Amino acid sequence: MTPRKSKPDLSARQVRLDQLRRQQSSQSRRRTMMWVGAVVAALVVVGGGASWAVLANRPAQVSLGAVKTYPVSRPGHVTTTVRYPQTPPVGGDHDPTWLNCGIYSAPVRNENAVHDLEHGAVWITYQPSLPAAQVKALRELVGGQTYLTLSPYPGLPAPVVASAWGVQLRLPNATDKRLQAFVSKYKQGPQTPEPGAPCTGGTGSPVK
Repeated sequence: MTPRKSKPDLSARQVRLDQLRRQQSSQSRRRTMMWVGAVVAALVVVGGGASWAVLANRPAQVSLGAVKTYPVSRPGHVTTTVRYPQTPPVGGDHDPTWLNCGIYSAPVRNENAVHDLEHGAVWITYQPSLPAAQVKALRELVGGQTYLTLSPYPGLPAPVVASAWGVQLRLPNATDKRLQAFVSKYKQGPQTPEPGAPCTGGTGSPVK
């Protein structure tokens, strides 16, 4: 008789196939996890670098805590000299004609400059003895801008003083970062009685 061929062990073969599939699936998962991990790590590095760059380039916050606020009575128009409680004044009665905003090389009249403040201007004053380089820095700040007036002021209580309607900031020099912050906050600021009223067409001849 011809011997019968034994049938292959299908169950063993199936087990082996299942093992191979599980190994392949496990290897595929490991490769996927490694790839995802690499991508996440790269994103963290890039994101962290970008965040650091943003933080490094973000301008430092400038405190205006030294700004003094003064109560200002309802102003009127007068043609006489006014005795103001602050030096320079920050508001009150003033001349009917406002001062043309700009840069002045000589002191200006208080009563006309206060009218500028009522219209939303910032008046920057400096001691006549301020070094020329400091005066130049102030002129560069004011030049070409609207609603800014710059003038020397004899008897000033600080080297540089910035004034707007009802508020004032004394500064030790012209390059103090708080000066620009003061201008940005108070020029045509919410404290202005007549925002948008003209700062030209009045009196005075600024050098520029």
